[in-house]
Parts: sequence; structure tokens; C-alpha cells
Amino acid sequence: MPMPWTYRHASKEWRAILDDLRDRMDLTSDNTAYTAMDGVLQVFRRRLTAQQGLNFASVLPAIPRAVFVAGWQVHLPPLPFAERAALVREVKKVRQNHNLTPDNAIEATAWSLRRYTNKADLARVLATLPEGAVEFWHVDVADPREIEQRIF
Repeated sequence: MPMPWTYRHASKEWRAILDDLRDRMDLTSDNTAYTAMDGVLQVFRRRLTAQQGLNFASVLPAIPRAVFVAGWQVHLPPLPFAERAALVREVKKVRQNHNLTPDNAIEATAWSLRRYTNKADLARVLATLPEGAVEFWHVDVADPREIEQRIF
């Protein structure tokens, strides 16, 4: 089996993801885009068991996968999903003193990551996760081509 594209070209893929995130959230630096995405991933994983989180991580691109699992305290019990505004407030609390995360961080992260994941794999995994997971990663787009997979 050949090496997966996401491993062979992780830097190129990560650069594209960061660019998407910065543009979608109207941020000015890679650091702020990374902080926003990291916050979104942390808030999502707090709602999953370790096995559910690993299943989800397995469909992410290489670097977001690493960010998703980094520092995870798997012994903590999963939290329930909350309404979107509460989740956004939670995202903004990650590295609070260095966080310029906008209100659209969850949607922007979902939009960007959907462009670099296999749609069928993502849908399959999300369907197995707790209620609220599908809604968390839902993206409204006028043209579905916006979130077509960019890199295979």
C-alpha cells in the first residue's frame, strides 16, 4: 500500500488548511488560525469518549489529527453538546489571553476541514458519535463545490 497522501504531503496540506482558516475567519496570522482550530477541536473532543475521538481523528488530515489528540485528558468523562453560542464561548476560552477567535470559528473550521477530508468517511464516523456531533460539523453552503475535497 502506498503512503497516504496526508502523510507524504502534510506540510502542503497544512499550509492550505491554515490559509483557508485565516481567510474564512478574517484573521491575520497562522497563530490565530491555529488557536481557533485547536479550540474548536478541543471543544468537540470534550464531548467524546477516547474511542469515539480516535475514530473521528482517523478521518482527519495528518496535522489536524495530531492537534486533535495532543494533550487530551482521556480520563475525563464526555460533556454533552450544548447550544452553538455556548460552544463558541468555550472555544474562545482556549488560551484565553492569546485568543482572537471570531464567532464563526466552529463553522469556519468545519468548512475548512471538510475540504480536506473524505466526505463518506467523515459522514460514517459522525453518524456513530453522540447526538450533536453531526450538527457541530454541519456547514451551510450555497454551492456544494465550496467544500469539495481539495487534496486526495
